[in-house]
Amino acid sequence: MKALMIEGVDVCAIHEVAEPTPGPGEVLLAIRHVALCGSDLSTFKGLNPLVSLPRIPGHEIGGEIAAVGEGVPADYTVGRRAIVIPYTACGTCPSCRKGRVNACRSNRTLGVQQNGGLAERIVLPYGKLILNDTLAPRHLALVEPLSVGFHAAARGRVEAADTVLVLGCGMIGMGAIAGSVHRGATVIAVDIGEAKTGLARRYGAAHVIDAGKEDVAARVMELTNGDGADVVIEAVGLPATFTQAIDLVSFAGRVVYIGYAKEPVSYKTQFFNLKELDIMGSRNATSEDFQAVIRYLETLGHAPDDLISKVFPFEEADKALPYWAKERDTTVKVMIER
Repeated sequence: MKALMIEGVDVCAIHEVAEPTPGPGEVLLAIRHVALCGSDLSTFKGLNPLVSLPRIPGHEIGGEIAAVGEGVPADYTVGRRAIVIPYTACGTCPSCRKGRVNACRSNRTLGVQQNGGLAERIVLPYGKLILNDTLAPRHLALVEPLSVGFHAAARGRVEAADTVLVLGCGMIGMGAIAGSVHRGATVIAVDIGEAKTGLARRYGAAHVIDAGKEDVAARVMELTNGDGADVVIEAVGLPATFTQAIDLVSFAGRVVYIGYAKEPVSYKTQFFNLKELDIMGSRNATSEDFQAVIRYLETLGHAPDDLISKVFPFEEADKALPYWAKERDTTVKVMIER
């Protein structure tokens, strides 16, 4: 069968690879859609320290069951559509023992620490599939990235009385915006350019700030009567936005970091104490977050196709990452369809 392989920095190609066969408790999934993540782009650019090359990328996956192994429950029938939960959990590390399996110390995400879904077929344990025949096939691949933002909103304990500031309106930021709105909060969204701020408004942000045109700090303080936001969710991954989150959160507020800063971050740490902040990391998502996103999309009222910036056929999958590398500033989600 064919698969896309990232071979080296800025180099990817479609290769023939071995056909997988499902064993006991496993399902053969025919891949229909894979949405690309920033981690896939980082791998392509040689900036992902978690990845060894060559690697088949892709962990935002929607597909159709093609075959099942022994011991798989009867409802996992051939032809049913499914969303992939792409993480592993060891069950024994401190995170797993606390029930936070999304932060497993030994996690091996598809497309990162192990080969991913940008192939014609993949074998997975049936427990890593969420069956869904309600959402449109291409929308199945949107569930995982949105769930990461939903998880951040959950980590921030967002509730209806909160004003939530989301820094970054890429796909993960859009999940944080949607997840916070879904919880009833008032959301302020920040990014550069009308394309992304306009999208944030369409998904429920009450206020948007174009950081390329406005003074973000002044505008946030104006919108919050000088208090700052109750919750700040950072979804950019730059040192400047890491520190900005501390500056713009209210006293007794909560800060949630989803993004990874590639460089050291220098803080004035007195604000940690003076504001008595809750500062949290957010990693991956739980099955509950996936289910919350599915319910959200099923009741959204419009098709979320506006979250998809570009679709490539599988036969042209080797063009997708170079395209995204060039068009990143205006792109929310690049998807590959088979």
